[in-house]
Amino acid sequence: MEISGWLIFILLIQVIHGIGTWKLYVKAGRKSWEAFIPVYNGIVLMQLINRPKWWILLLFIPVINLFLFPIIWIETLRTFGKKSTVDMVLGVVTLGFYIAYVNYTQETTYHANRDLKAPNKTIDTLGSLSFAIVVATLVHTYFIQPYTIPSPSLEKSLLVGDFLFVSKFHYGARTPITPIAAPMVHDTLPLLKTKSYSGKPSLPFFRIPGFEKIKRNDIVVFNYPADTAFNMYIASDKRYDKPIDKKTNYVKRCTAIPGDKLEIKDGVIFINDKKSIMPDRAHPQYVHKVYSSKGVATTTLVDAGSSEFIRKFITTIYNENQANAITPYVLGSSKNNDGSVTFITDQRGVPNSILSQYSISITEVNDFEREANLTLNNAEKLRKSSSIDSVVRIIFKKNQPNKEIFPGNTNWTIDNFGPIYLPKAGETVELNKENIPFYKKVIGEYEGNDLKINGTEIRINGSVATSYTFKQDYYWMMGDNMHKSLDSRYWGFVPADHIVGKPIFIWMSIDGINDGIKNWSIRWDRLFTTVSGEGQPQSYFKYFLFALAAYFAFDYFRNKKKKKENNN
Repeated sequence: MEISGWLIFILLIQVIHGIGTWKLYVKAGRKSWEAFIPVYNGIVLMQLINRPKWWILLLFIPVINLFLFPIIWIETLRTFGKKSTVDMVLGVVTLGFYIAYVNYTQETTYHANRDLKAPNKTIDTLGSLSFAIVVATLVHTYFIQPYTIPSPSLEKSLLVGDFLFVSKFHYGARTPITPIAAPMVHDTLPLLKTKSYSGKPSLPFFRIPGFEKIKRNDIVVFNYPADTAFNMYIASDKRYDKPIDKKTNYVKRCTAIPGDKLEIKDGVIFINDKKSIMPDRAHPQYVHKVYSSKGVATTTLVDAGSSEFIRKFITTIYNENQANAITPYVLGSSKNNDGSVTFITDQRGVPNSILSQYSISITEVNDFEREANLTLNNAEKLRKSSSIDSVVRIIFKKNQPNKEIFPGNTNWTIDNFGPIYLPKAGETVELNKENIPFYKKVIGEYEGNDLKINGTEIRINGSVATSYTFKQDYYWMMGDNMHKSLDSRYWGFVPADHIVGKPIFIWMSIDGINDGIKNWSIRWDRLFTTVSGEGQPQSYFKYFLFALAAYFAFDYFRNKKKKKENNN
């Protein structure tokens, strides 16, 4: 819905409000016309129901107003003597229209100085709960949002199982595009596995001004531009167009900003023809082949700092229970001539608790050649190991094209990519058959134009176009895990309206978060660490505990002093 449509809708609501309440305004000693004036009528109503005038501001905040409107309907009914449970239920289930019924058919008395205490414990609890949701939703939507790292695309910099606080105000918070939505959940209701929002009506995109712009190498949370899944939990082959704010949240490093020229040469990133200098806390990783005539041991890979590699085991399965027990950990398997089974897992293997519980005996196979994900420093460390013959970094050359690579019609690879230019708001580019694949999605999907391409002819909104001026900025997001990150190299630019916020703080970190609670282990050194900054991260957890202990001590002695004064 465009802004003009929303203005008409708001004016219509004001007219309905006036028609449904003007007699109540008169009963309270006000003028009937005061019920029809937008915003002013809300201020007057807050005075009539003896509530703060600033509540009117909350009514214009999407999602939050969904919880405040029922409270105001109930407060209005109680102010005019309709305070039974039936009255309040009718006020809510009729979406406030019961007030209009009371306005025209019921004798009412205005209670200017009514008791603001809830008439019963149920209403009191619901009121408290509603305001708790309002406050939490306000913080979640416009200030701070919790986020969990689900994948290893930023491994070594951010780990799977890190729990972050993401700032919305650094880059400027967006107002929700989907105003009718469940609070503090994303696109799916967790237990019901259904949509958490209504696609209609929708609000125009608007971002509150922030105090910081996205810089190169910032870690950024954004909505995944290529997300067309129905919800976060169910994969589907059918395309499903989701509102921007309900696309799945991703976190990557901003490699290039609007107006930049980006190129990747043999895995090295160049911005505007200069090698990109990564911050201290960035730890780019690449897949390496590790060779040893003695066999490459898993312990050797772990000691070198690798946390992503494949393990091979041989076992004999005697019953179905044993087979079912190890199946969740197996990535692939084959049966051997002697009846044993060779299977592979990720770096975690099979938990000892499973092996013990089901009496399974396994033998690990250390192949002469293994692949492992390593930083360049860790690879160099591994080369110095006496048990290792050589370590070779894998580089995907341009003669090894991957058609999944953006924009889909080049011989580029994840290690040799570009050059590519990032669109910048207000910048005009010439359009031709060579560069239209790069900007096709920008022009048609992200900026809402009708784009048609017929051979060498390009039409935008029905007119032949030889150039295009971008309406918004675009960013290039990549993971530090260079060979194992689904990022802009696969789906292209990230529009400015998809930016969610900036991760600022790790408040909890759990190793083995995806392996069941029995296998969880808290990474104490990562608790209360900042995401950005110079040097290596430092935990402030001990300072937090000290401050908490100091507060409790202060509160204890303060209360003790008050109690002593009261006794005297």
